[in-house]
Amino acid sequence: MEILAFGVQADEKPLIEKAFAGHHDVRCLRVNLDEDTAPIAAGYEIVSSSVNADLDHRVLQTLAAGGTQMIAQRSTGFNNIDLDVAERLGITVARVSYYSPYSVAEFAWTLAMAVNRRIVRASIRTRDFDFRLDGLMGRDLRGRTVGVLGTGKIGEAFTRIAHGFGMNLLGWDVAENPACLDLGMTYVEKERLFAEADLISLHVPLLPATQHLIDAAALKAMKDDAILVNSSRGGLIDTEALVAELRAGRFAGVGLDVYEAEAGLFFLDKSLEVVEDDTLARLITFPNVLVTSHQAYYTSDAVGQIIDTTVQNVLDYTAGRRGENVLVPRTA
Repeated sequence: MEILAFGVQADEKPLIEKAFAGHHDVRCLRVNLDEDTAPIAAGYEIVSSSVNADLDHRVLQTLAAGGTQMIAQRSTGFNNIDLDVAERLGITVARVSYYSPYSVAEFAWTLAMAVNRRIVRASIRTRDFDFRLDGLMGRDLRGRTVGVLGTGKIGEAFTRIAHGFGMNLLGWDVAENPACLDLGMTYVEKERLFAEADLISLHVPLLPATQHLIDAAALKAMKDDAILVNSSRGGLIDTEALVAELRAGRFAGVGLDVYEAEAGLFFLDKSLEVVEDDTLARLITFPNVLVTSHQAYYTSDAVGQIIDTTVQNVLDYTAGRRGENVLVPRTA
């Protein structure tokens, strides 16, 4: 059987081909899976999708009509898949429920430190042999307060690093994490966290209940010199509201590895095109904002785990087993 994998980065391709060797043939495509590219999958029983795939009802119907019976998504999040439609069409869906939480947690801290210490601006200056320190002043994080929204595996890893910095720990989640409590975290209502935290990092999944968790009211409740980091999902932040606050001169720094309208932009080269997203274009111009292209997970360790799990999900499907990563089970 040959598997069709969409949204495969150049660094990923040899890893995917090696992992599937001896099991199934795999064809890797750079393009993301969406309404325009779904017809390519005609004749492929198994399709593997990336985090930026758009698997709405139209795409799923096209896949089903072409004979696709299984989707193996190479990510933890699955908010991009209409699971109800997949079930109705009889398409099995599996995801990667776990990979190295340290990849994302460490990158979130990379963003936090980069905006705090003005690393991008400093790097650009020194490349021009401008060694002035004007405008590069940051601040110590030791003794300051960090607010962690979502204290699962990634949030816990982020908290452990914050504890190493000697920060005061505030957390918000639907359930308290004993490991975070042992580190000295105090769980509070999110309104208190917004008001007291000097650094806020988002590690919750994107669900209907968390869509625009950081809305205009939440942003206004934060300190004027707070640092905000999002390495989870773009839809957690109301970007229009964020731009409005940035225009008012607020926040010491904002680090974003995700963007709520990133589909069709992130993972692609748009350098020779006119980007029509005015909000993103405005966001990138702020000197205290750093935007990266959804790369927090992108370490050899994490990607290797993602690929290995995807292979196992496919093997479970072909053997008729229901693995632990199945979101929509096989019907026959």
